[in-house]
Amino acid sequence: MAEPTPRRNEPRLRPAPLLFEPAAAAADPEHFFDLESIDDPRALLDRATELTQAFRAAADRALEFQAMAAAQLADPRRFDRLTPADIAERAEWTEDYAKKMVEFGRDLMRGGDGRGDVDPV
Repeated sequence: MAEPTPRRNEPRLRPAPLLFEPAAAAADPEHFFDLESIDDPRALLDRATELTQAFRAAADRALEFQAMAAAQLADPRRFDRLTPADIAERAEWTEDYAKKMVEFGRDLMRGGDGRGDVDPV
C-alpha cells in the first residue's frame, strides 16, 4: 500500500519517474511502460510496484491541486466565484463531493494537512 502523501513540512519521497511513452508504443494496447519486455518475474514485480507507487503518488498530489483549485474558484472574495454546483459540473463531480473538495482545499491552503473533519474521498 502506498504511503500517505507528505505535507508541506515533510520532504516528498520521489517515486519511480513516469516517462511519457512514444506515440507508436502508446498506440499498441499490449505496450505499457515497457513492462511486457521484462522477462524476469522479480524484476517485473519490482518495476510494476514502482509504477504503482508513482501513479498513486501522482494521483494523491493531483487530488490536492484539484481541491485547492476548487477552493479558489469558490472563494467568496472573487467576483467570478463559482458555486459548488458549477464546480461539480466542471469537474464531473457530484455537488456534495465538490463541497467537500472546496473545504479540503481551504484546509490545505490554510497550511493544514487536509485531514481535518473533511475526507474528500
